Amino acid sequence: MDGPGFRLYPDQARPVPGVRLASAAAGIRYRERDDLCLIALPEGATTAAVFTRNQFCAAPVVVAREHLAHDPARYLLINSGNANAGTGDEGLRAARETCRAVGAMAGCPMSQVLPFSTGVIGEDLPLLPFQRAMPDLVHGLEEDGWARAARAIMTTDTRPKQCSCTVALSGGEVTLTGIAKGSGMIRPDMATMLAYVATDARIPRDALQAMLERAVAPSFNSITVDGDTSTNDACVLMASGVSGLAPADAEEQARLQAALDAVCLYLAREIVRDGEGATKLVEVRVEGAATREDARAVAYTIAHSPLVKTALYAGDPNWGRILAAVGRAGVGLTLEAVRIFLDEVCIVSGGGRDPAYRETDGQRVMERDAYTIRVDLGQGRAAASVLTCDLSYDYVRINAEYRS
Repeated sequence: MDGPGFRLYPDQARPVPGVRLASAAAGIRYRERDDLCLIALPEGATTAAVFTRNQFCAAPVVVAREHLAHDPARYLLINSGNANAGTGDEGLRAARETCRAVGAMAGCPMSQVLPFSTGVIGEDLPLLPFQRAMPDLVHGLEEDGWARAARAIMTTDTRPKQCSCTVALSGGEVTLTGIAKGSGMIRPDMATMLAYVATDARIPRDALQAMLERAVAPSFNSITVDGDTSTNDACVLMASGVSGLAPADAEEQARLQAALDAVCLYLAREIVRDGEGATKLVEVRVEGAATREDARAVAYTIAHSPLVKTALYAGDPNWGRILAAVGRAGVGLTLEAVRIFLDEVCIVSGGGRDPAYRETDGQRVMERDAYTIRVDLGQGRAAASVLTCDLSYDYVRINAEYRS
C-alpha cells in the first residue's frame, strides 16, 4: 500500500533513530517467553496517545493519562499477561510503583514513565517480576528491539504485528515503525488493545495528537472481532525528532499523515486477521447512507451479528442473516433501494433476492479468505467501512480456556 512519497514495509520493524527498546521474560504470567517491554525516548521527543473509553479503565490507563498531562514521556513500560484492571487502589499503587522502578533505574522522574498492561482482568499485578527484570531492561535498550517487543506484548495473538514505512521529506527521509497486539476483546472505542508507533520526524505535541486521532478513526476505530471494548486499550504515537526533519509545507504534512494512516490500517487489519479463532477477514462497507453515523450503525450491526459471523465461518451464503442485520440497525430505509453484495455478486435488490443471484455465486465468494460485504442503502452519499472476522469454534475454546 505505497503512496506518493512513502513506501510501506509490511511485517517489518525497521529501527527508528532515537527510539530504543528492550524486552525481558519477567514471569508475570507466562513462563519462558518475553512478557515485559521498555521503550526509551530521547529528550525533546513528543508523545501523543489515545485510550479506551471503557469506564472501568485499567489502572495503567489512569496513571498514563496523569503522567502525560504533566511531563514529557521518556519511557513506556508494557507488560502482558496481567491487565491490572478492576484492581482498585491497589492496582493504581502497583502501576505507580512500576513507574517508580523505571525512574529509579533510568534516572528520571516517575512521572516521565507511562505504564501499559494487557492480560487477565481482576488479578493483582505482582511487583517483584518488574523489580527483577528492570536492570536487564534498562541496560538492554537498543534501536533494533522492535521485533522482540512485538512478541513481548502478545497475549492470545498467534503472531506479532509489525509494520514500517519510509517517508520522503525536504532534506531527507524519515521512518515510521509500529507494533500492535490484539486478537480478542476487540471493538475499540479509540484504538486497539495496544499499539505503539514511532517516527524520527520532528513534530510538535499538539500536531502529533491531531495526526494520531485522525489515523485511528479509519483504522483501529473501525475494526471488531467480538464487539467487546477492552479496559486497557491504548495507542501511542512517538516522535523522537532525532532526524531533525519536519514537514516543510502542507503537502509534506499530508504525506506524513498518509504514511501514518497506512501503518495504522495495516496493523488494524492484522489484528482482525489474527482474531481469536478467525479464518476469514471481511470488510463490511456501507455506502449510500444519509449520514456517516447511519453507515457505521449498519456496518457494525452486520459485523457484530453472531449469526452473520458464524455463517462467515461456515462459508454459508445465508444472505437472510445479512438482510436481517441491515433491517435492525435502527436506520430508516427504503427497502426497494437497498442493495447487498458479496464482492461482485449482488444478492439483494428491490426489497428481496436479486433476480440474477445464484447460491453457487455467493458460495464462491464466501470460500475466499478475504472478501467484502457491501451494502448500498440508496439514501445519500455517506459511507463507512468496518473490518471484522468470522466466529469459529476456536473462539469459544480460546476464551473458555483463557485463564487455565
